Amino acid sequence: MGLFDKKYCDICGEKIGLLGNRKLEDGNLCKDCAGKLSPFFSDRRNSTVEEIKAQLAYREKNREMLAGFSPYITFDGSKKVYIDPAVEYFIVTGLSDWRSGNPDLIHFSQVMNVETDIKENKEEVFYEDSDGNEKSYEPPRYTYEYEFNVTIFVDSPWFDEIELELSDGNRPDSRYSDLYREYEQKMLELADILTHRKDMSATYDGPGPGMYPVSSYNPAPEPSPVPAVQPANQEEWLCPSCGTQNDGKFCKNCGCQKPAVMTIHCASCGSDIEYRIKPPKFCPECGNPF
Repeated sequence: MGLFDKKYCDICGEKIGLLGNRKLEDGNLCKDCAGKLSPFFSDRRNSTVEEIKAQLAYREKNREMLAGFSPYITFDGSKKVYIDPAVEYFIVTGLSDWRSGNPDLIHFSQVMNVETDIKENKEEVFYEDSDGNEKSYEPPRYTYEYEFNVTIFVDSPWFDEIELELSDGNRPDSRYSDLYREYEQKMLELADILTHRKDMSATYDGPGPGMYPVSSYNPAPEPSPVPAVQPANQEEWLCPSCGTQNDGKFCKNCGCQKPAVMTIHCASCGSDIEYRIKPPKFCPECGNPF
């Protein structure tokens, strides 16, 4: 075959345009099919056509499972981590409209380890002498910034690790600042949740009594002020699509409509319990399991 012979995708059969080919170990892949692969997958060149077909089948099933995923804990950073500890699933994505990117849905049991690392970056500060020459201070002076990095190792056929920086865009400049302690605590909290060192299911049991949504989880043991009673049309709610906290009729981040109020009846005490996204597992009035 010549260098410029037409090539066809071994997955979908479509003709591959100029510069659009993605080589496989034993075939060709078009850019559209390549765009459907996991964003954490990096071994395409060493993959066979059958392995790519198997991954794309998994990706379609993953998209179907995401329809029932309702995270209510979010850790911000270079990528966001959305967690539903009640069902022990999480996703990691850089997209605010996370459903559109079909992020990999990962179960806590797939997490092999979570490594945390605080990287110190320092840069020397200089001054100019009377001749305009750059000189070091005696002793040398430095500016600092600190990166809070997390690596999640997972058991998956398609990828084995996910890296993110929690301090992305807002790195602390001192080990003794409140921001440094906040990131340190948040980093360890994320690792504890994903590795089952901290059981969040008792605290986060779905929307309803005893649950509070978190956008950037901070477990510092500080007393929270009692929130003021809001008008009915200003009730706060958590968007089931992107995890943003809102108080209007539509999500301010993705435009999703506010979920309707639903009711579950407790056969034990006769109470009607209201919820919006996920029913509680236990009656908040008598403790009877639903």
